[in-house]
Amino acid sequence: MTIVKVRAPARPYRCGTIPAAPPEIMLPQVPLPLLPPLLPLNLALSRLMRGIVARHPAILRRLGPHATARILLDVTDAPFPLLFEPARQRVSAHRRATLPTADAVIRGKLAAFLAMLHGGVDGDALFFSGALAISGDTAAVLALRNALDDAELDLSEELLALSGRAAPVLQPALALVARRTGLALSRQEGLA
Repeated sequence: MTIVKVRAPARPYRCGTIPAAPPEIMLPQVPLPLLPPLLPLNLALSRLMRGIVARHPAILRRLGPHATARILLDVTDAPFPLLFEPARQRVSAHRRATLPTADAVIRGKLAAFLAMLHGGVDGDALFFSGALAISGDTAAVLALRNALDDAELDLSEELLALSGRAAPVLQPALALVARRTGLALSRQEGLA
């Protein structure tokens, strides 16, 4: 819990007197927005990652020596940056105050990440336009982008594959979210 110093309101000023400095009050600061626990989120993300690797094993082969790279996906309009560790088949969310070490960082908005993943916008165009920025091991980032391009992943299909009996309910929900937000939650052929 963080403690914040807050000044109490000053007493009314009377003519001929000097107002006293207001005393400091110690109040707890609640982080806004309240963030969900990371453990359930990390378990779900890693399960999704293991499912993707099981259905698309060529991704790890395509990464070659870069499969051991730790790549931070800093989705700037999301509450948590994601650490992608392909060789460990793990994706983990982290609080911005305690970012893990990474070999490379890709930074940008969620829409740009999803557009690149689903082939809606060319990855090079996203990087050259500044919609996505990279730092660190650019060879690892390039290998990851090429591996994902070759796999032609569809996030909606991956989520439906993991959802089992909930798939009939999840499918229209994903379509509704895509329509309402404009985010590319599935692969759209012919857009790139």
